[in-house]
Amino acid sequence: MIIQQISVFIENKSGRIYEVAAVLAEKNVNIRSLALADTASFGVLRMIVDKADVAYEALKAAGVTAKISEVVAIEVPDQVGGFAAVMKVMSEAGINVEYMYAFVEKNQDNAVLIFRFDDVRKTLGLLKGKGLRILQAKEVLSL
Repeated sequence: MIIQQISVFIENKSGRIYEVAAVLAEKNVNIRSLALADTASFGVLRMIVDKADVAYEALKAAGVTAKISEVVAIEVPDQVGGFAAVMKVMSEAGINVEYMYAFVEKNQDNAVLIFRFDDVRKTLGLLKGKGLRILQAKEVLSL
């Protein structure tokens, strides 16, 4: 239920994303999902990859500032109101979302929302029994 995510802190300048991608490609690490948030001087590239430990070590060896964090993937119907239904459950349970990003599954009628919470394990306990489909790491990596 908990998925490892790689967060990479990079300068906001041309070529930096390529450098990260090249390091991962050299180590045969497959990126399954990513999101980029930026400011004027730096960005945070968040990625779900098939080999988080390999990716982390390779990035560190290349002098890239990276960390592994825990996230949760929730599957929702890819339809009007699907996102609102998930957020209603979170709101009613008093869950605060630090950040999130989404992607649509191939050949499916569903989307996957990746969430970061301040206390992932506590939040999973609050979400159990709420009717949400929380994906296993292997499910996300196979999409």
